[in-house]
Amino acid sequence: MMITGPLLVLGTPNTFHPTNKFFVAATHPIFSWFIYAALMIGVHLPVPHKFIMDNPWAHTFLEVPLYLLLPYFFYFNLLDRNLTNRRISPAMAVISLFLMMVPETLTGFFIYTAPGSLYDNMYSLNDQRQGGSFMWAGAMIIDTVWMSFAVHHWIKSEEKKSREIDAQIAAENG
Repeated sequence: MMITGPLLVLGTPNTFHPTNKFFVAATHPIFSWFIYAALMIGVHLPVPHKFIMDNPWAHTFLEVPLYLLLPYFFYFNLLDRNLTNRRISPAMAVISLFLMMVPETLTGFFIYTAPGSLYDNMYSLNDQRQGGSFMWAGAMIIDTVWMSFAVHHWIKSEEKKSREIDAQIAAENG
């Protein structure tokens, strides 16, 4: 989720600007943040996790497509696509990515610190803790990469604004 979504966004052609109502609604910054966080947390809750593990079709036809679509919708307005047609400022993109660290890392933290198996003894407690620690630490590392990318583009946008203001001042004093 945290790698495929951003890479799909970065690989999207700059000419891709769909205007249909579904895509516009799905990529709304607030909606996409909450739905992405809900997916991140939801699939790790014991009942949905057991359902997915017991029903391979749910993994194939529900979980995997959601893992591709929802991250794409979330990252669509956050990562640089020539900074065109964005509905969120570069500064808010950094803040949104930072805030997404909360559900991502806390999910791993709570899996790690659970006193017993959360998944009907599907895994040993040691395996569960190892998975939780990978999710917890891995989310922090991956988020740092995307936040660094977003900060870089925020700096680029501020430099562009500064050049425009400098040119405007030079024209007035010209």
